[in-house]
Amino acid sequence: MADNSTSTASAPIIFDGWRSISYSVFMALVGYSVMVTVPVLSTKLVEVLSFTEEQVGRVWGADLGGLSIGAVLAALLLARVNRRHLVMAGVALCIGANAMCMVFVEYEQLLWLRVAAGIGSGIFTGTAVATIGGTSKPERAFNILLLGFSFTAAFELNLFPQLSLNGIFLFLIVTAAVCALFLSWLPTRALNAEELQQQEKIEDHLENWHVPRALPIMCLTAVCFTYINIGGYFTYIELAALDDGIAADRIGPLLTWSSFLALAGCVLALLCSRFGLFRPLFAALITMAVLVGMLSGGITYMNLLVSLFAFMALWTFVDVFQSAMMGHMDRTGSMVALLPAVQGFGQFIGPNIAASIIGAGLGYSVMFLVSGSMALVAMVIYGGIFIYMHRRKSAAAEAVSAA
Repeated sequence: MADNSTSTASAPIIFDGWRSISYSVFMALVGYSVMVTVPVLSTKLVEVLSFTEEQVGRVWGADLGGLSIGAVLAALLLARVNRRHLVMAGVALCIGANAMCMVFVEYEQLLWLRVAAGIGSGIFTGTAVATIGGTSKPERAFNILLLGFSFTAAFELNLFPQLSLNGIFLFLIVTAAVCALFLSWLPTRALNAEELQQQEKIEDHLENWHVPRALPIMCLTAVCFTYINIGGYFTYIELAALDDGIAADRIGPLLTWSSFLALAGCVLALLCSRFGLFRPLFAALITMAVLVGMLSGGITYMNLLVSLFAFMALWTFVDVFQSAMMGHMDRTGSMVALLPAVQGFGQFIGPNIAASIIGAGLGYSVMFLVSGSMALVAMVIYGGIFIYMHRRKSAAAEAVSAA
């Protein structure tokens, strides 16, 4: 009996295996493809199908709203359904909807097909993110994800303008299909109670992450506001620059090269991890709000370059800390799986708010101010969480000293 106990205690955590991490990272990157290429996709719809700027926001907002719905479904089913079955269902729906987008191109048809494609992507992306969050060191795992994000974003932003609209849909179909090839690398279930205890023993704890359920919910709300900012900014940045007279052949290279700054964001996050999760997050969100708001006075090539490059670095930087915080607070993965849901919902709300502002004739200047303010709302929410954690730590220290 003692031998069995020792063997169980020393057994590796299945989520920490390189196959589980690499497969989950790949799936998440596939699911996030639309999210990162929205500026190119928006322009493509205007050029190929003659959609209005407002319709563009509605279509890609619908896709990301579908991503949100799919991730919610994944979160609800993770504890009850084999994770491999969930992924297969999501992949099948994603492939089918993207294939139909190659045939049905009217605005109303495309709108609902993008919802369906988004739901499929959300199901397997939510499952992937929950698996990444289940590792013993979520900061490291999410940094790997966002490191991959920087390279795939650059690749896709460079590739998509060269493809036809149907070529883009075909790319999304093929990458989703590849997810099904290595399905056996995905753990089928969450860790049980004994495995969670074992994992807790090998974790590095800078904070007491045993928190009330309200706190991860607050974190998810803050993530949503962060992505409302990202959604509005990123959907319309290219169209706004074109509107202010920046040549299209100068914007494309900026979008491509700025995506490599995501790598800088990952490296910076690694260096700043010694300061905890909260303080770097506060600084980044304030800076992000400034970078978006600065464009409200008009776009020049230079302020576009500064805004885009710094924004892309901060996007990944902020995501490392937000995602790691959720990973620590929820070790079962059911709420971590909601990260793509709130990201997708934020990027559904953001483009729609921006589209409404533009549709009302208020212009891009007001749109950038409203989008930037959403990052400040997220910072206020994280500030409340930080105050709670700090006061709890102080109370625990006082209780120990009094004893």
